[in-house]
Amino acid sequence: MTVIAIANQKGGVGKTTTAINLAAALAERGEKTLLIDLDPQSSATISLGVELATVQRTAYNSLVDRGDDPAEPLADAVISVQGVRNLHLVPATIDLAAADMDLMAQMDRDRALRTAIDPLRNRYDIILIDCPPSLGLLTINALTAADSAIVPLQTDYLSVRGATLLISKTIRRVQRKLNPELRLLGVLVAIHDSRTGHAREVLEGLHETFPGALFATVIKHTVRFRDAAAEGHSIFDHPRAGDAAAAYRALAEEVLQRTGSNHAAA
Repeated sequence: MTVIAIANQKGGVGKTTTAINLAAALAERGEKTLLIDLDPQSSATISLGVELATVQRTAYNSLVDRGDDPAEPLADAVISVQGVRNLHLVPATIDLAAADMDLMAQMDRDRALRTAIDPLRNRYDIILIDCPPSLGLLTINALTAADSAIVPLQTDYLSVRGATLLISKTIRRVQRKLNPELRLLGVLVAIHDSRTGHAREVLEGLHETFPGALFATVIKHTVRFRDAAAEGHSIFDHPRAGDAAAAYRALAEEVLQRTGSNHAAA
């Protein structure tokens, strides 16, 4: 099995959209998939139709050890995603916002998520981690726990710059100090508006900026992603999913090829 962190410190680049729709596409193919929502904004949780008021446990309960109140097994926080076979979720609430501060006092503060995930590795084919749009301890924990990382971006200059910094500084630092096995699985164009000249120009230069790392799949901008999330489901349940759903199915195929973890028939 494989653990993949979906990370970019810049918000608004399609990170959570990628997490929920890639997870759904992998599950559709028969891959037993777990999505861990590690973002206190809870966007992945809400977008998959989970009422936050019903959430009893999040990753926080498995990350923070209070001594007389030890960290709980991550399996206790796993819930099934309604209507999606093979897809499970560790939901998030705003409580996760305290994790960065609470982890500071722990000796294993960088490796707490890795420790929590290890017992689940034999239960799933793929575990995806939706990281918060920051470079705090939650993101560091995700990269330390992961086998590889997907960096989503939007075809604009600031987004590309953020992805470049994440790869050249943060990921390499984690590789040196915490997780030497971590690799960059790929850079994903997760939001592309082909109507603008700037976006087309940025897209043309990405192969030079990220040689050998760019996924062939390009996710084009459409309001259908936002509509699907607002309705509490992935793009695959949208009545006019069309090209958007096809793009995430293509991405799932690329991910399986790059990880060598295809356990289901295509």
